[in-house]
Amino acid sequence: MKRIVLFSGGSACRSINVALCQNGADVTRVVPAWDSGGSSKVIRERLAILSVGDIRQALMTMAHGEGCAGDVVKICSARLSANLGREEGRNEFLFYAEGRHPLLERMEPGLRGAILNYLNTFASSVGREFDFRHGSIGNFILTGACLAHNGDVNTAIFVFRKLCGIRGNVWPSSCDNDLVLSARLKDGRGLMPQDVITSMVPEDARIGIAEVELARADRSPAVANPAVLDAIANADLIAFGPGSLYTSILPHLLVNGLVPAIENASCPVVFIGNILQCRETMGLTLEDVLSAANLHGRKGGGNADLFASVLANRMLFPFEKTVGKFPYLRENLQEDAGTAIFRGEFEDAWSRGQHDGDATVAVLLKIATGGASDA
Repeated sequence: MKRIVLFSGGSACRSINVALCQNGADVTRVVPAWDSGGSSKVIRERLAILSVGDIRQALMTMAHGEGCAGDVVKICSARLSANLGREEGRNEFLFYAEGRHPLLERMEPGLRGAILNYLNTFASSVGREFDFRHGSIGNFILTGACLAHNGDVNTAIFVFRKLCGIRGNVWPSSCDNDLVLSARLKDGRGLMPQDVITSMVPEDARIGIAEVELARADRSPAVANPAVLDAIANADLIAFGPGSLYTSILPHLLVNGLVPAIENASCPVVFIGNILQCRETMGLTLEDVLSAANLHGRKGGGNADLFASVLANRMLFPFEKTVGKFPYLRENLQEDAGTAIFRGEFEDAWSRGQHDGDATVAVLLKIATGGASDA
């Protein structure tokens, strides 16, 4: 069983995560710890804890890949209504927290009791005036577990995995709860935090990002999660991507200690190129993207280019082709003695712009065993 460590963002690597699980890999997902937007933003600001949205989403992806579809997973995948009044939203939350949901009623008492304890810990911590509308029950449970275990997010994740029956690991790259991501545009202007960068206006996207910085609120460096360092040390393959380049992938390289740990690992390190450009990579080629990755790897303490292998989607059109608002990411990579390029048709035929998980994983597993050649 190959041990694969996948540094990623959210939904972009979902098909790859699922395919790795279905092909028998021992998967560790490493997700951002600097999310400042979405429904988890309010929880982070109110409770001063690490944002759990990306963690919960990755755990649910892991559950799907492993075929976990039990009652606990169904509860953790539930989301409250968005179109109710505030008091109605609270009452919908209480339908879960008081154990009146049919899935909770039929659970084994120990499981049910643990879930209700975490939901009520969360409710008592956020207070009577908290707006529950459109909130994720899984986020509430995971946050409640974190609070119940003295803010230890790793213990909360471990408990959550056991409740759901998930075998794979999901860890934030840092356990620091006050990380702030900032970006410097190519015209010198700055954007921060993460959700502002992600939603930058088209004019700023055309100017482009020069680099990003990651630090705690007091400007001290982000500290690496020990669980991630352990996973790196024992990995058969480490992969970065796909995902939003500057807000989901490259900041991992700026977490203190991660790049040296990767350089010391005795396994292949792979960069998985995106299928499409996005707001953060408008006008860039895969060569530009890889250069940015290596730049941030050196900023993170690396001594050389980090990626020995690159997966490049084969562009089939001689002209610019778009899916939705964004064109395909062109390759433009030059053969290099230090980097192996694996070109293949990695796009999902049924979901344009997304990776075909099986095709991508087939190459990753061959690289992990030392048997891959140019796709």
